[in-house]
Amino acid sequence: MKREFASREALIAYLREHFPQADARASHVTATLGGRKAALKALQQVEAGKYASTRNFLNGAVTRLSPYLRYGVLSLAEVRDALLLKVRHPEDAVKLINELGWRDYWQRLYAELGKGIWQDREPYKTGYTAKDYSETLPEEIIKGITGLVCIDSFSRELQETGYLHNHQRMWMAAYLVHWRRVKWQAGARWFLEHLLDGDPASNNLSWQWVASTFSHKAYFFNRENLERYSKAVYCRDCPLYGQCDFEGSYEYLEAQLFPNGEKVDRSGGSKSWDRPQKGR
Repeated sequence: MKREFASREALIAYLREHFPQADARASHVTATLGGRKAALKALQQVEAGKYASTRNFLNGAVTRLSPYLRYGVLSLAEVRDALLLKVRHPEDAVKLINELGWRDYWQRLYAELGKGIWQDREPYKTGYTAKDYSETLPEEIIKGITGLVCIDSFSRELQETGYLHNHQRMWMAAYLVHWRRVKWQAGARWFLEHLLDGDPASNNLSWQWVASTFSHKAYFFNRENLERYSKAVYCRDCPLYGQCDFEGSYEYLEAQLFPNGEKVDRSGGSKSWDRPQKGR
C-alpha cells in the first residue's frame, strides 16, 4: 500500500477508495492525529496533578493518550517515566500511573482468558439472568434519536469522533444494560467498532464491571451525578429535564431498575470504566 501522501486529505481519500466498506459503515474522520510525533506532543502536554483532581469531569485534564497506548505508539513504561520527570513530587503522578497499571492488568487477564472476555465472568447481580437481556442494540440509540440529550450526544460523539470520556462510557453502558436491558456484549461490540482506543481487554471487562458480571454489584447513575460531572451541559437544554429516565435518588432508581437484585454501586463516582485507559 501507498505510504507517502502530500496531505492528510490525500491520505483520507486514498483510504476511502481502498476501503469502501469501512467508509460506508462510518464515513466520519476523527481529528485525532496518528503517529509518533503526535503521540509525543500529547505526552508533553499531560499535567498529572490536574489529571488526578479533574479526570472525572468531562472538561477535566484527561490525557488523550489512549489511542497511542492502544496501538503501541507509546509504551506504558515510557509514559510512566515521562510523568515522573515532569512532576516535582512522585506522588503527584500516582493516580495516572495507577491507571497505567490497570491497563497492564487488563492485558494480562486478556492473555489468560482469550475469547473468554466475551463471556460473562459471573452471573448478573441485577436480579435478571443473561436470557433477560436483548442481543440487539436499539436502533434509536445508534441513530441518536432517543430524545435524551445526553444519550443522543454520546452516540453521535462516539461515531463522529471515535472518542468518549471515561464517564460518558460508563453512563452509556449503564443506560444500555440497566435501563434498556441490552446485553453488555452488544454494547461492547458497538464501542469497539468506533473507538480509536478500542481495546478488547479494557473495553469488555469494563462493560462487565458496569453490568455486574465482573463485579460484586452493578453500576448506575442518576441525573444529579450526570449534571455534576458534565457541568449540566446536557441537562440544561433537555426537554425531558425533570422527567427523564435518570430522575430520582439512587434508592428510587435502584428499586425501579433492580427490584429483585442485589445492592448496587451508589457512589456516583467514576470507578472503573476502561481503567487502564483513563488517561485519555
